[in-house]
Amino acid sequence: MDMIDPFGRTISYLRVSVTDRCDFRCTYCMAEDMAFLPKKDLLSLEELDRLCTVFIEKGVRRLRLTGGEPLVRKNIMHLVRQLSRHLESGALEELTLTTNGSQLSRFAAELADCGVRRINVSLDTLDADKFHKITRWGHLDKVMQGIDAAQAAGLKVKLNAVALKDFNDAELPEMMRWAHGRGMDLTVIETMPMGEIDADRTDQYLPLSLLRASLEGQFTLTDIPFKTGGPARYVQVAETGGRLGFITPMTHNFCESCNRVRLTCTGTLYMCLGQEDAADLRAPLRASEGNELVAEAIDEAIGRKPKGHDFIIDRRTSRPSVSRHMSVTGG
Repeated sequence: MDMIDPFGRTISYLRVSVTDRCDFRCTYCMAEDMAFLPKKDLLSLEELDRLCTVFIEKGVRRLRLTGGEPLVRKNIMHLVRQLSRHLESGALEELTLTTNGSQLSRFAAELADCGVRRINVSLDTLDADKFHKITRWGHLDKVMQGIDAAQAAGLKVKLNAVALKDFNDAELPEMMRWAHGRGMDLTVIETMPMGEIDADRTDQYLPLSLLRASLEGQFTLTDIPFKTGGPARYVQVAETGGRLGFITPMTHNFCESCNRVRLTCTGTLYMCLGQEDAADLRAPLRASEGNELVAEAIDEAIGRKPKGHDFIIDRRTSRPSVSRHMSVTGG
């Protein structure tokens, strides 16, 4: 039942955006005055569970809940608990989520109880003032409390930091030392041209090739084959004993090994983060009590999965490569 795309890649990883809403307004992700989807357009939690189950039956082994901020979705733990049955049956190898950490202190213990073993926390700076500036609405102390709660609950935490020129580039070595000192991996990510924001991404964009070259002036970085199922390429840092990941959609894309598709909270399936082509799964889902129509729609969509994306950030390209914001598709 494995899903194989036109380029021979097995699709085994589903990322599900359970909401486009977020309690932060990160400057590289969205405008401050965002217009979010009306609640009537969202799939119910039961519909999300049903769609995820069809994907699992078709060969998905890793499932990640994203947003927006997934933990602001009302009754989200009901969905997590429902999906955990696939962990218990062995059909799903991993259920995890990406979060900004703001709600973790409330939910960490329950996430662990549902079989979640690791989570990604987005964190771009350890400076409280800079954190509030980049997130507009966020408070660093709440995120730190969330990380503490997650580790206390036994969750393995990986930090994700978007590398931003003249904002956190000088701080990233210290962030790495701090993360590794607490047993957390750190992954740095290039900013991506998705959605209109209140800034010029050319001013934010930091190629990770430059960051790596800078880090190698201070640290011994050794490439390792470690994988978590996502697109990060990892190095071992001799001086800290920890791992550092690089996600490089701009300078060195990871399309040749892409095993992922993304489902939005409205039931739209994006076969590629960096392309506009999509498939509507909500209509076939609601057209029948059975799952045959949905399964057929998924097969047709996987058959259109492109070879890769075409992200561009430069002074000549003023518009984003894709019009939708990352919070719609799921980070």
